[in-house]
Amino acid sequence: MLSVIIPTRNDERTLVPTLASLVPGVADGVVRDVVIADGGSTDGTLEVADVAGCNVLGGGACRGARLDAAARRSKGPWLLFLEPGVTLGEGWRQEVRSLIDTLERSGREHRCAAVFRFGLDDFGAGARAAERLAALRDALTGLPQPEQGLLIHKRFYESVGGYRALPAMAEADLIRRIGRRRILRLRARALASANRAPRREGERTGLRAALGEGLLMLRVPPSLVARLHD
Repeated sequence: MLSVIIPTRNDERTLVPTLASLVPGVADGVVRDVVIADGGSTDGTLEVADVAGCNVLGGGACRGARLDAAARRSKGPWLLFLEPGVTLGEGWRQEVRSLIDTLERSGREHRCAAVFRFGLDDFGAGARAAERLAALRDALTGLPQPEQGLLIHKRFYESVGGYRALPAMAEADLIRRIGRRRILRLRARALASANRAPRREGERTGLRAALGEGLLMLRVPPSLVARLHD
C-alpha cells in the first residue's frame, strides 16, 4: 500500500524505535517497503537498516535530493516520509488505511496529502506545552513539522514537483507547494523523542527557522530562502 521513506545520517540509535513502530504495519500489509535515504552515515545506521530488511539508497549531502530519489524509486503507490526517532502512535494503521480508502473511492488521492498530529514521547507539563505550541505554530503558518510525517500519493507528489535539491527548508518548500488547504490532519500522533539531540541534519532553530518559514509563506523563491537560511 505505502512506501516509508526515512532520511538518515548517523541515526543508528534513533532509527531502531522508528523501524520497530512500523513492524505491525508491515505485518498487516499497510507498509509495502521501507527506503532509507542515507547521507553518508559512519555509525551503525546502515547495519540497522540491513538487519531490518530496508532498502538503502545512498546519496550526497543534500537532504532534499536524497528524499526525492528515494521517493521515485519506491514501490508503493503511497509515500510516507518519516524522521528517524519518530514513532507512530496507537491506531495509525487503521486511520491511514481508512484515509487512503476514502480518498481513492472519491478520486481525491491526487489532490490531498496528510500529516500526523505532533506529539512528544514524554510525560509532564513541559511536553504537553511543547505539543500545544507546535499545534499553534501549525495553525498559524500552515507548515507542519517534519516530525509529523507526510503521507502523499506518489503521482500527487510528482505533480507538485517533489522535494527540491535545496540546502535547507526542503520540507517547508514542498508543503508550501502542496498548499495548506490540501493537507489533512490525522488524529493519530507521530511521537518525537523527548531528547531530540542531535537534531535532524541541516536543521536551524529559533528566529532563523521562523524567518525562513515566514518568507516561504510570503512566496519568496525557495532557493533564495534556502540561501538566507543556510
